[in-house]
Amino acid sequence: MSRTRIPSPARRFRRLAAGLLAGTALVVLVGCSAPEATQPTQTSQPAAQVPAAAAPAAATAPLAASAPERLEVPSIGVASGPLLELGLTADGALEVPADATTVGWFGLGPTPGASGPAVLAAHVDYSGVPGTFTRLSAMAVGDEIRVARADGSTALFTAYRVAQYPKSAFPTEEVYGDTPGAELRLITCGGAFDDTARSYADNVVVYARLTGTV
Repeated sequence: MSRTRIPSPARRFRRLAAGLLAGTALVVLVGCSAPEATQPTQTSQPAAQVPAAAAPAAATAPLAASAPERLEVPSIGVASGPLLELGLTADGALEVPADATTVGWFGLGPTPGASGPAVLAAHVDYSGVPGTFTRLSAMAVGDEIRVARADGSTALFTAYRVAQYPKSAFPTEEVYGDTPGAELRLITCGGAFDDTARSYADNVVVYARLTGTV
């Protein structure tokens, strides 16, 4: 019996991203709205647009694939519980966690530390409860991000850009497109809260690259 070759996670993600970038869908974090008529606890402040060239740390070689287990971002006080694997909704949007404090990772993409852009997402707030990524827009270039992995290693990332985009103009290629090394994206909602639509107008994205491991 012949074997069916299964592409690597990075290759599968490149194929998925290629389809999305061709216009079949936009992978955008569309959640961060409260499930009930609850005013959000706060709205995030606009994030600084920092050129990628300002990155202060050199990248290191990608690691073997290994599922992420926990996230720490010391500069904004994030120390997550177990991560939740996320997929896509029927209309091609990134799924979101069902509560304020859970952080999810996009399971159809690379695992954090492996080659390509791994994606972690969480709420800025949810049903009146501050979310794990409430202060994501306050991150700065040079901030460290730590992702504990199932193989026992911890991948260390350094932020090189913090950006905020209208959801109507989300840069899918820039966020999800292939990268020469191991990178990470942290995504949440931001901007003004639309009471009618019950969601935020923007997305905040932190771009980071792998700079070490412990």
